[in-house]
Amino acid sequence: MEPFSIATGTMDHAQNVFIRIHTDAGFYGVGECSAFPMIVGETQDTCLVMAREFARLWIRQNALDIEARMQQLHSFTAGNTTIKSAFDMALYDIAAKHAGLPLYKFLGGAVRDIETDITIGINTPEAMAQKAKHFKATGATILKVKLGKDAVSDVERIKQIRHAVGYTMRIRVDANQGWSFDDAIYALSGIAPYGIEFCEQPMRTWYDDRLPELMQLSPVKIMADESVYNHHDARRQIESGSCHYVNIKFSKSGGMLEAKKIHDTAAERNTPCMMGGMLESRIGLSAKLHFAYSSPNIKFYDMDTCMLGHLADPCVGGVKYDGYYLNIDDTPGIGADADESFLANCERFTVE
Repeated sequence: MEPFSIATGTMDHAQNVFIRIHTDAGFYGVGECSAFPMIVGETQDTCLVMAREFARLWIRQNALDIEARMQQLHSFTAGNTTIKSAFDMALYDIAAKHAGLPLYKFLGGAVRDIETDITIGINTPEAMAQKAKHFKATGATILKVKLGKDAVSDVERIKQIRHAVGYTMRIRVDANQGWSFDDAIYALSGIAPYGIEFCEQPMRTWYDDRLPELMQLSPVKIMADESVYNHHDARRQIESGSCHYVNIKFSKSGGMLEAKKIHDTAAERNTPCMMGGMLESRIGLSAKLHFAYSSPNIKFYDMDTCMLGHLADPCVGGVKYDGYYLNIDDTPGIGADADESFLANCERFTVE
C-alpha cells in the first residue's frame, strides 16, 4: 500500500491473514484480520503461527456454537485478539450462511446510510492541508486527521487544514497515544477553536488514570481506542469518566462476539461508539459493515481502510463504496470471499 504514517510509525504494506473454515454441511466461512504490530502487538507471522494452533482446536467441533468455540481460543491463550477476530468472523459467516441470511439480518440489523470519514496521515501541515482540499473536492464531508507527533506542529496542522477546507467539513483527530498529559492539554486547547468533533486516544494507556482529569480540562471530547479492548475496559473507562465515546475494532476485541458486548456496555451507559479498523481489505470491511448495520449505538464510522492506498484488492463480492457511502447486497453470510488468482501467489496451509 501507499506509505501511511501515524504517531506510532509508518506502514507501507498491510499484514493481513485470510482464513476459510470448512464445515461438513458443504460450505465454508471466511475471516480476515489485519495485524498492526505498533498497536496490538501482533504481526502477520505471529497470526499465522497461532492460526495453526486454533485450527487444530476446532477440528470436528460445532461451528454454530460461537461462544463455546471462542472460549476454546481464550482458554488456550490470552491476547492474540487480531487472529482471534478472523476465526470469530468465519464463525459468523458460517452461522449466517446456515440461516440463509446476510450477516446483518442474522444479527437482527437493518440497512441504513453509512458514510465513512477519510483519514489524513501525518505529514507537514502544508501537505496535510492540500490532502484535505483534495478529499473535499472528491465529495468527502468528514475528515479524520492523524496527530500525535508534536503538539505544537499538531495545532498548526489543524489550523491549516481548517483554513483549507472551511467550516462545512467535520474534522475529528486521532493522536494514537502520541501525547503526554501536558502535550494533550496544549494540543486539545489549541485545536478546539477549529471545530473538532472529538479526539481519539490522546495519551498512552499507562496514563489512563489521568484521563478523568483530562476530560475535565479538555475543550474537545475524548474517544477511547487503545484503552478499550473488551467490555470490561469499556465499563471502566465510561464509569470512571475517562471518555465520551468508544472506538470498536475487531482486532482489539477478538471479533464480533466481544464487540457486541462492548457495544451493549456502552449503549447501557449512553456512550456512543465508532466502527473502526486496521488495514483490512474489503473482506474484513464487509463484516464491519454488517456489524455496523446491526449495532444502533454505533454513531461514527471510520471505514475508509480500502480508500487509503491499498494497491491490491484480493476480494470478490463484498462491500462497495458509493463515494464515501458504503453498501452491500443481501448475499447470505458476509458476502465476500478472496479472489483465487490473488491467493495463488500467497503462502497458505491447511489443517485437517
